[in-house]
Amino acid sequence: MLVRSKPSAPRPAAEVQKATPNAPVKHEGKAPDVRQPDPRQQQSRPQEHRHHEPRGMGAPHGGGDIGDTLTLVIKPIPAPSATQAAQDAKAALNAIIAAADARSPLVEPEPQPQPEFELELPDAKRRSGRHRRRANRWRTFFFILWRDIFVTGREMGPFLGQVIVEPFFMLFVFGKVLGEIGFTQPGFQQVLLPGVVALNSFLVALQNTALPLAIDFSWTKEIEDRLLAPIPVSLVAVEKAIFGAMRGLIGSLVMIPIGLALLDDVSWPLEKMPVTLGILSLGGLVGGCVGLTLGTLAPARHISIVFAMTLTPIMFTGATQFPWRSLETVRWFQILCSFNPLTYVTEAMRGLLLEPGPKVPESIPLWICFSAIGAAILIFGTIGIRGFNRRAQD
Repeated sequence: MLVRSKPSAPRPAAEVQKATPNAPVKHEGKAPDVRQPDPRQQQSRPQEHRHHEPRGMGAPHGGGDIGDTLTLVIKPIPAPSATQAAQDAKAALNAIIAAADARSPLVEPEPQPQPEFELELPDAKRRSGRHRRRANRWRTFFFILWRDIFVTGREMGPFLGQVIVEPFFMLFVFGKVLGEIGFTQPGFQQVLLPGVVALNSFLVALQNTALPLAIDFSWTKEIEDRLLAPIPVSLVAVEKAIFGAMRGLIGSLVMIPIGLALLDDVSWPLEKMPVTLGILSLGGLVGGCVGLTLGTLAPARHISIVFAMTLTPIMFTGATQFPWRSLETVRWFQILCSFNPLTYVTEAMRGLLLEPGPKVPESIPLWICFSAIGAAILIFGTIGIRGFNRRAQD
């Protein structure tokens, strides 16, 4: 005898809620009304619970009282408030910063000292690098010198007027006027011309070195452009002295044709011009070194006083108007003239051009003149370079 078992009675609503605590809505016996969840509520998804009542044993599959129950539970999650959202965002940001600091701290660790090592270069490469730097240094030196020469070429008119006026009137008065009125002996013009040419090379170099230095260091400050050049400061001083010597050489060479045209009974052999150029170049160089010393040691406000106190004694103690050996009767003045570097430049010019005779005494030997000129260049050049370095640092 078959007995159909009754479907189990549905559980009370309290038990269903206890089993599913968040199930406020319960639908039985009909198709559920499925609602789409709010996109902003990513966590609110429908939870479906199907409770199948057990079928009775031996019951047919297509008939009978089937107690199937379909339960759909939907629990909406309320949207968070603005304050809560801000707090959550702040907490998330702090968590990200903490994780980043834990992985890579903001304070970079101190670098570990690398072991020092010296790059060993072959001797050939070292020498080539040294020669390259030296070549660049001298190339810069010649560019600065060429700039001064170029400026002199553009101002040749005022420059010639500066270097010609004084020696021209000296030749005219002492050689021409005094000779015509009988106050000078015959042959004095031949003695005077080499002395004036040597004087011009010395004084022009001195003035064109000392005066621009005094002006540049005091008012115009143009020397600062040269001090910024990639060469040592000492080479800038040497360039100033060499440029002054070149101006002195030009000024002395200009006076040779002027003296030949102005004076009578004078001569200047052309075969001796190469040696003449050498002596005049040395005279201009020693004049530039003396000008470098005066321009760096004397204050700019006193440069006119220094010129007045030095140029006149140099001019009249340099044996330019008389031979040095003719002063043997005035021994003290002869000794005083021997301390003037210009004396040896003048005597070298006379020894080159004049033949000793009854009216022309013998000049100082050339080796003594060259030795004295070299010593003067060394002494005054060293003092002038030291003074230039001191003024450049100030």
